[in-house]
Amino acid sequence: MAFPNPISRKEFLKTGALALTLPLLSRNISFAKPPKDIGLQLYTLRALMAKEPKETLKKVADIGYTELETFGYADGKYFGMAPKEFKTYLSSLGMNTPSGHYMPDQLKNGWSQIVDDAAEAGQKYMVCAFIMPNERTLDNYKKFVDLFNQSGETCKKAGIQFAYHNHDFEFQTVDGQIPYDMILKGTDPKLVKMELDLYWASFAKQDPVALFKQNPGRFPLVHMKDMAKTEKREFAEVGMGSIDFQRILDAGKTAGLKHLFVEQDVTKQPPLEAIAISYANMKKLNV
Repeated sequence: MAFPNPISRKEFLKTGALALTLPLLSRNISFAKPPKDIGLQLYTLRALMAKEPKETLKKVADIGYTELETFGYADGKYFGMAPKEFKTYLSSLGMNTPSGHYMPDQLKNGWSQIVDDAAEAGQKYMVCAFIMPNERTLDNYKKFVDLFNQSGETCKKAGIQFAYHNHDFEFQTVDGQIPYDMILKGTDPKLVKMELDLYWASFAKQDPVALFKQNPGRFPLVHMKDMAKTEKREFAEVGMGSIDFQRILDAGKTAGLKHLFVEQDVTKQPPLEAIAISYANMKKLNV
């Protein structure tokens, strides 16, 4: 099996570990200390974060997450909070944000100020999250290689590491070349690291461990995202799907792995339930 003794939604609710209001999930529960801080990409909770960010962050902390990866930075704010306010509020909950996702347009416009804001929020990694479909041409990928190097230089001056986050399209051939290989080979390894999304890499039939071995030290970040054991290969809670996470994490030293972020793009149950199940199963892994 890909995951030892995974906990199901039914089991999770049956044991009373989670109710919709999450009153029972707190740090007073006798959870063993995880071997590594467990992080969450907040995009999983995007609807809740849009409505009640502070309340939602409190619930995330109550589950046990200690690290957060942001998305949606806009107008100098994170979820309506200035960088310093955001950092202070997270600290009051026992959390921090070592990483954040940013879009290509932000790399091209006002990047220096965005980097300064990320530094003030306490982020050590800034990640390009996505390349838009209309930009996925060979010429544009070449331009992105240059842009990523330039963005990495700006980040370096602020003590931040730049990185790129994949989906599956980067592994599809474009005019005889594979964009992911272009990014890896064309960027300076010191300026541009990679955040490997384990679901999307697996969806594209890539072996994460092989990628680590081919590019040692290049992967300080990963998205812990599982794949359902169905024909459609939907998103699943960590430990409830087909990905052998332990095998991947066992290669963490080769990868240069520093931070793990749970993410589930789409959930069948309420997102807070989903991330609680993922957290419980993450704690069973040997990191």
